[in-house]
Amino acid sequence: MIARQLTDCLHPDDRIDLGKNGPQAMRRVTMNVAESPVQWLASRGLLTEAQCRAGERLRADYERAGLAARVTMRWDAAPPAKSRGGARVADASLARIDAHRRFHAALDAAGPGLADICWRVICAGEGIAGAEKALGWPARSGKLVLGLALDRLARFYGVG
Repeated sequence: MIARQLTDCLHPDDRIDLGKNGPQAMRRVTMNVAESPVQWLASRGLLTEAQCRAGERLRADYERAGLAARVTMRWDAAPPAKSRGGARVADASLARIDAHRRFHAALDAAGPGLADICWRVICAGEGIAGAEKALGWPARSGKLVLGLALDRLARFYGVG
């Protein structure tokens, strides 16, 4: 179990309107930044153990492959050629390539219609309601479709 990391932040639906003068009513919420959307759904009994493990495996592959957009510059220096630690750098690169291949193979196994909800909810951390709206789906259909996608991922990863 991951330790809770609570933080106080603005509600995601509230935006600061820079054109508006005076005080703006904003809701504040407490959020556990260590909890993924998949763990959140599983903790409320909406996912099975196999679905949760498959979702976390996909998210781990996504993170290991380094597919998330960078928000800052990489300051780590490139390793010098033929120096100590060169094998570890090569191993890290191979692990990243393997994770990249696993991630794309998993999305291919989920299928074209189900890969979208997987990426939006599991990898990008988007809420189910936001993903439904972005994909043009009816309200409250996202949980069902995500469950089907996670079943396919569980079969792919061999956890279900």
